[in-house]
Amino acid sequence: MRLALSALASLLLTGCASFSADGGFGAVQQLTHERTGHSPTHPPTPKQGELAQARLAELLKLPLSADSAVEIAFLSNRALQANFAELGIAESDLVRAGRLSNPSIRVGRLSGGGGAEIDRAVMFDVLGLLTMPAARAIEQRRFEQTQLRAAQAAVGLAAEARRAFFSAVAAQQLAGYAAQVKDAADASSELARRMAQAGNFSALTQMREQSFQVDATLQFQRATQQAVAERERLIRALGLSSDSPGFTLPERLPDLPRAPAQPQDAEQTAMNKRLDVLIARRDTEATAQSLGLTRATRFINALHVGYQNQSTTGEARRDGYEIELELPLFDFGTARVARAEAIYMQSVHRTAQVALSARSEVRESYSAYRTAHEVARVYRDDVVPLRKRISEQNLLRYNAMLSSAFELLTDAREQIAGVTGAVETLRDYWIAETDLQSALTGGSPPASKGASLPYSSVGPTRAAH
Repeated sequence: MRLALSALASLLLTGCASFSADGGFGAVQQLTHERTGHSPTHPPTPKQGELAQARLAELLKLPLSADSAVEIAFLSNRALQANFAELGIAESDLVRAGRLSNPSIRVGRLSGGGGAEIDRAVMFDVLGLLTMPAARAIEQRRFEQTQLRAAQAAVGLAAEARRAFFSAVAAQQLAGYAAQVKDAADASSELARRMAQAGNFSALTQMREQSFQVDATLQFQRATQQAVAERERLIRALGLSSDSPGFTLPERLPDLPRAPAQPQDAEQTAMNKRLDVLIARRDTEATAQSLGLTRATRFINALHVGYQNQSTTGEARRDGYEIELELPLFDFGTARVARAEAIYMQSVHRTAQVALSARSEVRESYSAYRTAHEVARVYRDDVVPLRKRISEQNLLRYNAMLSSAFELLTDAREQIAGVTGAVETLRDYWIAETDLQSALTGGSPPASKGASLPYSSVGPTRAAH
């Protein structure tokens, strides 16, 4: 009876376990803001929803930027909200772990010979009560893991929105330059046709110009389609629907910084702040606690204590208690312990591998970032100015009647190709900068696709020579 009352009192006390005011989302906001400078919201109240729609409309009226793209994605992306819903599931498990299992009631009745016998019992899970602190600590660790995963999803979306933004702006620029190449090719082909009619051009030279015109037309079509594809990719990252207001991309990418960033203690920063590393650590800690609980309950896996009474017709009621204990006759818990130990060692090795990979990815991302900056700087400071000076000299030669119009058109095509290469390398730099930040604080950046080939080394420009 005393055991039953003690269990009942514990039940009343542990029944106070409840949900937090923000569902654990405050920690997600803080983790995300530290890594992106922006804070997502979830779940939005009606008033917050109205404010979010007003803010979204305000952002879409202005030319898009990398930061506004991240903010729009946090406001609109439904996949991110679906990831945030995992917080509610994890907190439910946490609250449940802090509450005693519901008691069970057993009633039996036997009758015969003019009499009846009634048995009544109320059973409580005492083992669950004794292991509740450990079980709650395990669920707390898992809840913290879920918070980290939610923040990782937000940080990953921010990086994806930035990559999609830079790619969309670059594709729009490249489509514009491809249109200029096509216009130059059309003019060159028409001039060659007229000169061939006048007998001043060979058929072979005319066919070369026509070939370049065809290549330039195909390149323009590909660039236009690529611009559409990159814009749609950006729309998906932002979470915008067909009913949403359209957005305007800036005409050009942001300028290249004068010098690349030089993060201090990059590898240690990744160990301290990178979310997938923190998730792996939490997983190992939770597994270690679970292993301790498994060892503690290896012999007793079920223990129920309860109050019972029995009444028989014509006799006084009898009170007592009942204990239900699982006897370890066939299973001494060795299999459960061995399984838990194997899971723990698996978690340890995975955590070690995550840490090793993180360090390597930081080094690789930083190398790619420095290389991208150097290549973009060479295009900005050397290639484009040199192409411009060559074009000016060719124009002077043309004005002095020392070169033909075809040489001038060929030079214009090469100058446009140099500018196109500069756009591609500048895009690669900003994407590499995004990947570096992701490697430092978020998670594994996307697999490298290799450096883009300069536009002047393939396609129409080579045909022009």
